[in-house]
Amino acid sequence: MTRTTSPTAEAAGPAPAGRAAYLVLGMHRSGTSAATQVLALAGADLPQNVMPGDEYNAKGYFEPWRIAIFNDQRLRAAGGAWDDPFAFPYRPLEPREERRWVTRATDLFDEEYGAARYPLMKDPRVSVLLPLWLTALAELSFAPRVVIPVRHPLEVAGSLAKRNGFPPEKSVLLWAAYMLAAEAGSRGLPRAFVSYEGLLADWRGQAERIESGHGARLPKLDARAEKAIDGFLTSELRHNAPLGRLSETPVSGPLAARVFEWFEAAARGEAPPTEVLDTVALQFAELSKAMSAFVSPVTCALDLARSDLLEARQRAEFEEGRAGALDAEVRALQAAREAEAEQARTLMAAAERELDEILGDS
Repeated sequence: MTRTTSPTAEAAGPAPAGRAAYLVLGMHRSGTSAATQVLALAGADLPQNVMPGDEYNAKGYFEPWRIAIFNDQRLRAAGGAWDDPFAFPYRPLEPREERRWVTRATDLFDEEYGAARYPLMKDPRVSVLLPLWLTALAELSFAPRVVIPVRHPLEVAGSLAKRNGFPPEKSVLLWAAYMLAAEAGSRGLPRAFVSYEGLLADWRGQAERIESGHGARLPKLDARAEKAIDGFLTSELRHNAPLGRLSETPVSGPLAARVFEWFEAAARGEAPPTEVLDTVALQFAELSKAMSAFVSPVTCALDLARSDLLEARQRAEFEEGRAGALDAEVRALQAAREAEAEQARTLMAAAERELDEILGDS
C-alpha cells in the first residue's frame, strides 16, 4: 500500500501529539485477532503479556491474558461470565465497589502498557465491559479509537462449536450481545467497522477504512509493515464457512439476523440508523428477562473454573518463558567469560614471548 490513504485520513494528517488507545471490540472468534495483528504491525503497541496461540488459533490471540482474567473476575462480580448471552447491557456495581474496579483497571493497564503511546487492547470481554474501560482510559488520558470486525455469526458459531462445544443457538445469541454492546458503547467515538472477509481479501482497503473512521493515520504503516501484514493474512485464517440460514437458527436467529444486517451495512461504509439496534436491544432485554435466570448461575460457575485454569496455564507459560530467558542469559554470560579468558590467555602468551625475546636479546 503506497499510502493511498482516504481523503479523511489525509486531511487529518499524522497522528495527534496525545496518546490514543486502540480498542478491538466484538465477539470471540469474529476476526478480532486478525484485526489486532494488522494494527500491531502498523505501529500500535501490544501489551507485555500476550496470550499465545493454540490448536484453535495457531497464529496467536494477541490478548493481554492478565486483563482477560481481570475482565472475567469483573463479569463474575456482577453475576455474569464471558459466555453469558445476557452480559449486555453493562451491569454496574455499587458506586464504591465500581470505583475499586476502575482503579484496578487503570493500575493493570499501566503495568501492561507502560509508556506506550498507542496501546492496543484486544479482549472481547471489553465489549461488554466498555463503560468500565472507557472510564479507566479517560483517567489515564487516552483517547479511544475503536475497531469492530464484522464476521458472519454462523462462522463464529462454527468456530465456537469446535472450541467450546456451544450449540449454534447460544453462539449466535452471544454474538448479537457482544456486537450490540460494542456498538452502543462506542457511539460518538472514532470508530471503524471492518469486514473480516474484506480484511483477508484486501486488508489495505480495510486499513484505509480504519484511518478514515479514526480521522488519523495508523502510527507506522510503512513498506516493512505492509510486507509483514501480507505474510500474516493468509487463507489459513479462514476456517469456518457459514452453514444454514441465520434467520432459521432457533430462538436467536431472527434477532441476530437484524443485527448482522446492520453491521454488514456499516462495514460497507454506509450509515445505517442506530435506532434499528436500539429496537433490537429492547427485544434482547425482554428475552433476557425470560431466560437469564436459567443461564447466568451456570455460566458464572463454569467461567470461574475456566478462568482459574487459564490463569494457571498462562502463569506457567510465563514462568517457563522467564526461566528460559534467564537460562539463555546465563549461557551468554558463560560464553562471554570463556571468550574473555581465552583472550587473556592469548595476551599472556604473547607477553611471555615478547619477554623471552627481550631477555634473549640482553
